[in-house]
Amino acid sequence: MADHLSYEESTKAVWKGLGLLAGVTLVEVVLSLLKAQDWAKDMGWLFGLLAILIIVLSIYKAYFIIYEFMHMSYEVKGLAMSVLLPTLLLLWGVIAFFWEGSAWKGNRELIQERNRMEVQTDPADPVGTVITDEDYIIG
Repeated sequence: MADHLSYEESTKAVWKGLGLLAGVTLVEVVLSLLKAQDWAKDMGWLFGLLAILIIVLSIYKAYFIIYEFMHMSYEVKGLAMSVLLPTLLLLWGVIAFFWEGSAWKGNRELIQERNRMEVQTDPADPVGTVITDEDYIIG
């Protein structure tokens, strides 16, 4: 059997967890504000590094919430995996939607560019002209 904590110890653990989540969230907000600055946009490597750090911190927060507040750290491994694996599928789905959305955006920009093109018509070339009854030779 697992050791049970007293009420005071449980309360202290909850506050410690909330403090950790608040600290990580504060770091994420600061990193997001740094990333939004104009000088950071000029440095591509810094922009990418800050984005990766934000993603890693978000994944850590999700892990901590699932394992501590959903009590998965106290469960058997099979039950914990039955919760975590669908979470990974959700992550895969989000990545797939962003990938597909990026492709749709690229196609839409291509179509809009083609719509802005002016069509050069040659009056001597009858392609695309309307054929009337007078143009037919019957006989």
